[in-house]
Order: sequence, then C-alpha cells, then structure tokens
Amino acid sequence: MGIENPVKRYQIIRSRAKALLPVHDLPETPIGDVAAVRAILVAAARARRSTSYAETLDALGHHFSRPKMRALCKTLDAVDTAAVAAGEPELAVLVVRESDRLPGQGWWVGKVHELGYEGLWTGPAAMEFVRRQQKLAFDYWAASMTRKAKRAAKPAPRARKRRARG
Repeated sequence: MGIENPVKRYQIIRSRAKALLPVHDLPETPIGDVAAVRAILVAAARARRSTSYAETLDALGHHFSRPKMRALCKTLDAVDTAAVAAGEPELAVLVVRESDRLPGQGWWVGKVHELGYEGLWTGPAAMEFVRRQQKLAFDYWAASMTRKAKRAAKPAPRARKRRARG
C-alpha cells in the first residue's frame, strides 16, 4: 500500500495499531523522511502526548534498533531546524524513552544550553523542564486546530445580489 500523504499514513498505522493488527505490512517510510516524521510529531502534539522512539520508528514501519534510533535523532534535528525557521515550537522534545518518558541524551546535549536548563538530565527537575517544553508544542498545535476549525466554521461570504437598473 503506497500512501504518499504522511498524515494519512500515520492515521492508518494508528488505526491498525489500535485494532492490534500488524503495522509492518505497510511499506517502510525512510527514517530520514522529515515530512513523515514531522507529521507523526504534529499528530502527537495535537493529541497532547509524547511518543517513544520505538513508537515513532514503528509508525514509520521500522522495528526499534539503536542504529535506527540514531538515524531518527538526525531527522529530529532537521524537523526542529525547519520548525524554528517557520516560527513553530520544536517537536523533538516529544520523542522520549519508554523507561522514564524523557528525551534521550542527544536531545539534552543539543538543547540544554540553548534553552537555559542547567540541571540533571533525569529526575523530577528534568521531567518538569521537559513537560514545559512539550506544553509549548501541545498548546501551539492545539491552537492551530482551533484556528482551522474556526476558519472551517466561518460562513463563506455571501455574494451580493445585483439590482436591476431601469
């Protein structure tokens, strides 16, 4: 099944996962596909949830492995670079370890100093910091859904009737 739209592909994958059907019968999406990874993270942000490295790789059609996780981290950097350029919040903070629901070492090394965090990368202070960063993405993407809904609900401008002159 060749699905080009990454959002649609993600929706199909999620529905199959919910139905406990195998998701690996879909063709793999390259881990370096920035648009597909971004679509997965935007969907997670709109749902106000984080996603693990394994879940993200699974949504792309890959089994988890350390080399694939490292490749995903490079793609996450590209996703965040594009988000910053577009004036959007960064999304890589949404990808977390299953064990403690915190981002991995690569995120901390790349982001800690930029964001002004000086604490440990584990524990309650780290979790609070990550939650604040995640909330930025959650709020932004939830608001974008609200803006879209308002635009869709707004009635189309009515055409003016022409009066006959005579």
